Amino acid sequence: MNNITNNQNFKKLLGSTAVTACLASVMTQPAQAFSFQTNFNAALTGTQAAKGDILLQSVEFEGITFEGTTIDNFALVNQANIIHNDLWTRGNTGAASADLGDLATVGLKQEAINNQDVVAALGNKYLSSIIDTEDKGSFVIDLWFEQAVDNLFFWERGMNSKLDIQALDADGNLIGNLLNLDSNHWDYAGYQLDTQEIGRAQDVGSLGVSLDDLGIVDSITGIRVISRGRKYKGPDWKVIGSAASGNQVQSVPEPGAVTGLALLGVSVIASRRQRNASDPCYEKPTQLY
Repeated sequence: MNNITNNQNFKKLLGSTAVTACLASVMTQPAQAFSFQTNFNAALTGTQAAKGDILLQSVEFEGITFEGTTIDNFALVNQANIIHNDLWTRGNTGAASADLGDLATVGLKQEAINNQDVVAALGNKYLSSIIDTEDKGSFVIDLWFEQAVDNLFFWERGMNSKLDIQALDADGNLIGNLLNLDSNHWDYAGYQLDTQEIGRAQDVGSLGVSLDDLGIVDSITGIRVISRGRKYKGPDWKVIGSAASGNQVQSVPEPGAVTGLALLGVSVIASRRQRNASDPCYEKPTQLY
């Protein structure tokens, strides 16, 4: 696959002037996300803590409507499909790779990753086992969870990068909203990471994404994750879902608050209206990739 460009894919998403007009009112609405507290156990202490295993215990919520304030029933990534990943040849080439803390025991360090490597990096509760991305790298990866999820929890090392996400239906089709996550505006997760890919400890940010944010109603088992090259500054990330329980987080953000999430577009596949060819807003579904 050729390198991805924002303009080409944005045109594919919208498809036509008619669809652009139909989606305009939705696309101008600010997307909402939610903050959460990360409860974890660090295997090492002091300055070594950022280099060792960091195990997720639970997440807690404040200032939102939710039945219960703590979640510890998680669904992990158990399948991946790399649609595109810039080729790694040597040094700082390529895009997504597997990374872990300098002294961590769970996870792997692998530059030229395959689908199994992605699962090995993300399919555990160790926040010290992540996907690292080169600053100029582009990738498109589909992820599947071991069971349906109704919230997504993201962490990003460095708090200085962007990531696009969109939900997948059971057949692997894109549905709902295309979201841009900007970790510059995320909350500090309470820990640092010093992994084998970098030379010093960096702060880690966190952000929660609900089904409402994704523009869907029912729980999902898959998402697409995208980095679009230099302007996304190489996201270094982890994602874990909450096992579907019917308790979807409902965000209650402060007016004007920056949440680190933007609504980029809406997949025509996910339209909640029944359309036909005579409807001016009808368009044959077109996927980004």
